[in-house]
Amino acid sequence: MTGRRRERRAAAPYPRTARVNEVLREVVADATERMADLDDRLRMLTVTAVDTSPDLSHATVYLSSLPDAAREALEAQRAELQRAIGREVRLKRTPHLHFAADPSVAAGQRVEEILRHLHEDEGAGPRGAAPDDGPGDGAGEARA
Repeated sequence: MTGRRRERRAAAPYPRTARVNEVLREVVADATERMADLDDRLRMLTVTAVDTSPDLSHATVYLSSLPDAAREALEAQRAELQRAIGREVRLKRTPHLHFAADPSVAAGQRVEEILRHLHEDEGAGPRGAAPDDGPGDGAGEARA
């Protein structure tokens, strides 16, 4: 041994693809925001996540909503978005981008709708539950 200590790198807190996904999300969001100044179809789009394949050759960009007009605009601007990634991120290959609506946003809206209906039903008439009869949280109160 030569007497030099080998430096040990701390293990990354998450896999490389997760780090790449986050960087790509930021780059695509910034580029999309700049493009929205020139193309109104790209306004009001929010990039929620990016999911890359294990070999980093393909990336799916998830957006909060994806109307048909916005999808067409993104498909037309795909090459420019990939160029922005190539300029700002150092990768062996620039991933081929695909665009999709984020399913978690739709699921969240569905949950909110269900909760809203439950709340409306609760306000319309209790089903065996006593209505709220005043201030207090009701904890520790005995009912006769």
